[in-house]
Amino acid sequence: MDIRPAATLVLTRDTDNGLEVLLLQRTWDAVFLPGYYVFPGGAVNSQEPEGRAHTVGVEDSDISQTMSLDEGGADYMLAAVRECFEEAGILLAQDRPGHLIDGNHSVHDEREALFREEISLARLCTKHGLTIPLDRLAYLSHWVTPPGPPRRFDTRFFVAVAPEGQVASHDGTETIDHLWMSPAQALEEHRAGDRLLGLPTIRTLRVLSEFSTTGELMRYAHANPPEAFPDQPWPAMRKGRPVMLEPNAPAYDEAVKLDPEAEGSTCAEILPGEPVEVASGVLRLTAPNPGMMTGPGTNTYLLGHERFTVLDPGPANDAHIARILELTGGVIDQVLVTHTHLDHSPAVAQLKAHTGCRVFGWPAPEGAGQDREFRPDDQPAHGDLIVTEAGILKVLSTPGHASNHLCYLLLEQELLFSGDHIMQGSTVVINPPDGDMKAYIDSMYDLLAESVRFIAPAHGFLMGQPAAVIDYLITHRLSREHKVWRALEALSPVSLKDLTARAYDDVPAAIHGLAARSALAHLLKLEAEHRAFTEGDLWHAAAP
Repeated sequence: MDIRPAATLVLTRDTDNGLEVLLLQRTWDAVFLPGYYVFPGGAVNSQEPEGRAHTVGVEDSDISQTMSLDEGGADYMLAAVRECFEEAGILLAQDRPGHLIDGNHSVHDEREALFREEISLARLCTKHGLTIPLDRLAYLSHWVTPPGPPRRFDTRFFVAVAPEGQVASHDGTETIDHLWMSPAQALEEHRAGDRLLGLPTIRTLRVLSEFSTTGELMRYAHANPPEAFPDQPWPAMRKGRPVMLEPNAPAYDEAVKLDPEAEGSTCAEILPGEPVEVASGVLRLTAPNPGMMTGPGTNTYLLGHERFTVLDPGPANDAHIARILELTGGVIDQVLVTHTHLDHSPAVAQLKAHTGCRVFGWPAPEGAGQDREFRPDDQPAHGDLIVTEAGILKVLSTPGHASNHLCYLLLEQELLFSGDHIMQGSTVVINPPDGDMKAYIDSMYDLLAESVRFIAPAHGFLMGQPAAVIDYLITHRLSREHKVWRALEALSPVSLKDLTARAYDDVPAAIHGLAARSALAHLLKLEAEHRAFTEGDLWHAAAP
């Protein structure tokens, strides 16, 4: 699938209540992000370079350098300006005397012609004597759509102050609504399930929410363009042969971190029993228990140099336990457990018998699939600190996948051991009653407040851009919740089976049994928020 270059313009304004941003709602018939609220934007077209002759304020070479491009940075800015005019009816342009145009300018009569591609932005500028002041835009962020969606875009985000005297209006075709609101309010409504927002929109709103005025925001954005991140194939080894990893490949972030010189020295496969040093003083050792629910196997992490802390020792597998003892020399001071599912904690008993180590974790809750033999010596509280030779670990209570789930943050290296709270390649199972969707999403938001550079999951490779990973998972869950809510509104009162068939119509019917558990988790979250209730075997939508 081709990844199309695209651009987005974030329009802001000052009000008595602080900074506000313009959001447009995409049509429900859209192939990509139907019903979502987005910033104006779209694909860069072939006519964009013609517009460079009508720009002022900054040269393409300077823009391109800021954007880590050889050339053509101005084309992205021109695309953002054009798309904003087409979709929102606001054109960031100035007349011959150099004044920003207002809503009465005759160019507004040609918005539809531009939308229908009957005229280009360059021709509009020629016809009306306009120039595009690119220095009024600041480069804000860079996003590439991950694999999976029907369309993928390599999008540059820009921010600008909306010109006075122009009134926003959605186009009625690609966008069906528009509104101005504070970034904080938009984020709150998203968290409450009342407004659909995609990951880049959420991340951008978080940045904007830090500023009280457009002046503060623009000074920051001009002075702090985003850092370029690796977006080219990276060399690695797989099955003894060199390979090139594409961005978003499972092993990509780990290869970039461990092999920054791109020498091709890292392994692009997880091999049980083979230790990998993923950080200073941190070895990953994967248990030989691959499967549908465990991926390549459960990761055990060994922290230390001479005396060791073992994190998630894994299942009661003799070969895996022997390998842990071999790599640590049996000098294990403490064992930490993220939760007590059977692929994470049963090895604790044998390690304690061999070494007398101290055990940290929370007791197993009731229910199937739990290690009822787990006996912790210490039950750490949220925020507690645990000293290891690799550094200090901060304990983070993260219920959701399991009620007793903990994550551990290696503070100095900003490395999050996420257990099953965050897995690579799939969303985690939230299975009531021990699984709790509301607790899961709430604890995900709590993780965003922590300083994290990499995620070390219990299943999979290291994961970079942790805030993006976390926001993606939140957005994925809330998007599904929105489908559950719309199905509930349409069918209420409805059985869980019938609601699942509607809300999960995009997944194979063969796994609707598993989907029903997730649907129930969403319904219980809606019930806790007083948006749904149950009578007998039927679910009802609560009155607003």
